[in-house]
Amino acid sequence: MIEQSTTAQPAAELVLGERPEVRRAPTLLDAHGRTYHGMLSLWIVDAPSQGDSAARLAPDVLDGAEQHRAAAFRRSADRRCYTVAHVALRVLLGAHLGADAGAVRLVREPCPSCGDLHGRPAVQGGGVHFSLSHSDDVVLIGIAEAPVGVDVQRIPPAGVVAETSASLHPTETAELAAEPDGTKPLAFARAWTRKEAYLKGIGTGLSRDPALDYVGTGEGAGPGPRGWVLGDVAAPEGYAGAFAVRADGGGRRPCPLPRASG
Repeated sequence: MIEQSTTAQPAAELVLGERPEVRRAPTLLDAHGRTYHGMLSLWIVDAPSQGDSAARLAPDVLDGAEQHRAAAFRRSADRRCYTVAHVALRVLLGAHLGADAGAVRLVREPCPSCGDLHGRPAVQGGGVHFSLSHSDDVVLIGIAEAPVGVDVQRIPPAGVVAETSASLHPTETAELAAEPDGTKPLAFARAWTRKEAYLKGIGTGLSRDPALDYVGTGEGAGPGPRGWVLGDVAAPEGYAGAFAVRADGGGRRPCPLPRASG
């Protein structure tokens, strides 16, 4: 079943081509008083329940590179999740842009670090910003009027948290050390998904040191990096999710899209 996380119409038949309703989100306000009040839709998709529908649509919706990558997955569960995620993304983008899902063309923006075309994914010709994340059986899609990043992760076991916590911002590492053992994995997952959402939003991904930016480990996203509003997503049990959207009057300007060839 496809569930509504933020403003969007729940639609169990989303990947069957039903056109979703997209509305303007309530104003989002961060701890520094920065606001975002454009359209923001956050969709959670359950991959197992949508696998058959997505597989039927994939030949007409996904481009050749996506179909090739989907076929390369050895595990059927990984192939299903990838296919559901990318079919659902194109259906949502098509609905927002008033275009057929199979006609949506995706490109890469210039990387903020080196200028090569491996930065944020974008719609050719612009018109909307989006971000996509999937973990095991859960897909999270964000569509907004400003640069946006989303991330969903399965809450990790304690051993992974112990090995990875040093890669967080020093203040986050200290917060995590003070957290009771039983809640450390969830606190870590909150910080990590917020961090990845922000890094996707600015277009660097994890090529930027995750220790540089403070996003917090506590309940409810606190003050995030300058110019961005961060928030948590109500993910299914066992998962954590977050979004980051560029606030009014601040943050990185969107990179120009490369010209279409031909």
